[in-house]
Amino acid sequence: MKFMKLGSKPDSFQSEGDNVRYVSTDLATDVIVIIGDVKFYLHKFPLLSKSARLQKLITQSSSSNEDHNQIQSQEDEIEIAEIPGGPASFEICAKFCYGMTVTLNAYNVVAARCAAEFLEMYETVEKGNLVYKIEVFLNSSILQSWKDSIIVLQTTRALSPYAEELKLTGRCLDSIASRASIDDTSKVEWSYTYSKKKNLDNGLRKPQAVPRDWWVEDLCDLHIDLYKRAIATIEARGKVSADVIGEALHAYAIRRVPGFSKSSSVQITDFAKYRALVDSIVEMIPDERQSVSSSFLTKLLRASIFLGCDEEENNGLKNRVGERLDEASLSDVMLYDVELMQSLVEVFLKSRNRSEEDGLTAKASVAKLVDGYLAEKSRDSDNLPLQKFLSLAEMVSSFPRQSHDGVYRAIDMFLKEHPEINKSEKKRLCRLMDCRKLSVEACAHAVQNERLPMRVVVQVLFFEQVRANSNNGSSSTGNSTPEIIPASRSTNTEEDTECWDTEDIQALRGELANLRLAKKQQENSLNKGKLMKGGGLGVSRVFSKLWSGKERSGEMMSSSGTSSPGSVNDDSKSSSSTSKKH
Repeated sequence: MKFMKLGSKPDSFQSEGDNVRYVSTDLATDVIVIIGDVKFYLHKFPLLSKSARLQKLITQSSSSNEDHNQIQSQEDEIEIAEIPGGPASFEICAKFCYGMTVTLNAYNVVAARCAAEFLEMYETVEKGNLVYKIEVFLNSSILQSWKDSIIVLQTTRALSPYAEELKLTGRCLDSIASRASIDDTSKVEWSYTYSKKKNLDNGLRKPQAVPRDWWVEDLCDLHIDLYKRAIATIEARGKVSADVIGEALHAYAIRRVPGFSKSSSVQITDFAKYRALVDSIVEMIPDERQSVSSSFLTKLLRASIFLGCDEEENNGLKNRVGERLDEASLSDVMLYDVELMQSLVEVFLKSRNRSEEDGLTAKASVAKLVDGYLAEKSRDSDNLPLQKFLSLAEMVSSFPRQSHDGVYRAIDMFLKEHPEINKSEKKRLCRLMDCRKLSVEACAHAVQNERLPMRVVVQVLFFEQVRANSNNGSSSTGNSTPEIIPASRSTNTEEDTECWDTEDIQALRGELANLRLAKKQQENSLNKGKLMKGGGLGVSRVFSKLWSGKERSGEMMSSSGTSSPGSVNDDSKSSSSTSKKH
């Protein structure tokens, strides 16, 4: 930090309690200057030689005493109601008048400058006066220093409007903006704060080029009013890109907005203050789409809603978040309620209707996000009833997905946390899922899942068998398998949906295991030049029985319609022998 020492005499100011300051000297004091609630017992001559304002005040005080025929006391008394910086800044000026040593630095130079202006300590009164010396210090040292300029700017806030009238605030802003807008960052030779992760090589820090956003963390010390002006001044120079401005806003939000990040330690003592803070940050976000990350927007929206910010501001943020919902992560949206997620999906749909660029990829990302959101939210059974689950899930049901594992996980989690829902409601839930798009792992879990309706388990087994047949190359038997109508398109009654016999399901499971064994045997046979045929025909017959049983309305539950694991194996054997005869 830069500093400047003025004067050479030792400091002989003394205190008596909290409200009395005097100069320790053999000469009796002859003037009392009252600043606020502090009395300064001083001598007229040093003050009058440097301050034109004190000359006028002391003269007026003496004339007033004479006009009232008062007995001349040893000390004149003058009161200054308001002086920039209060008693502390007046003391600096008084010490300068006495020639005592005073030290100016970034923390007190603005107050001293404003007080010197107030006391009219100009060159016309005496050469080398305080105003001149402070101006030299500001221009040659303080405003040439990056961090000192920021400190000085911060102190101007408490000294408004004096600092504004003297253009001290504007000069600090210009100094900061000129350094932040430097074209060649390799010329940044002053110290700055940068806590982002840096590359390490064998435990030693690699020499790195100065990053473009080197300045963003230091400005986080500014109050929001000054920060807005600093960012506006930097943008006005037109040399800093929108993404760097966005990075600056992100750093400021982390430091200042309560709850914005997990590491945030900001305590909320005044909601109105923080609402204004968030509103100001939203106003400063550049118009360029990629200037800030989607994660930044989602966190800012969360904080905005929590603090009860203006609805218009919230709507603007919702639009920004919704348009880029495909870029959001699950952790960013987990604190949103279902209604907010629905509104964000609506915004996303509208934005994608206007622009189809990368539409399929974006929709797939949103579908995955919503699936994960519903799965996690299902743990909170009180705040996610069935209708809310369905409403949100159906909004993205038509979105492309490579796999429906996420849908299955969300449904399974909801069924686990809501065991009270009836068969019809389970049916509505399972319509969201396409069993043909479940992975092998998800299928293995589903066939053992007692929470799923029997019909869905049958579908999973069927499509798993079809997939196994396809992998076996059994095209001839694949055509003989009966067609199963997906649950999402089924028009059967609730009673029909649950008419499957448990033994049939067990039989299918056993046959599926046999089919996988047959696949391995076939692969071995192919190596010997042999080809096994008929794999999976037993399963096909089991499915035929199941679906013909539906038409016979309950016949499936009779002994003739029920296939035990043993009978399924017999059918498989007979069908295999038949195929060999042909």
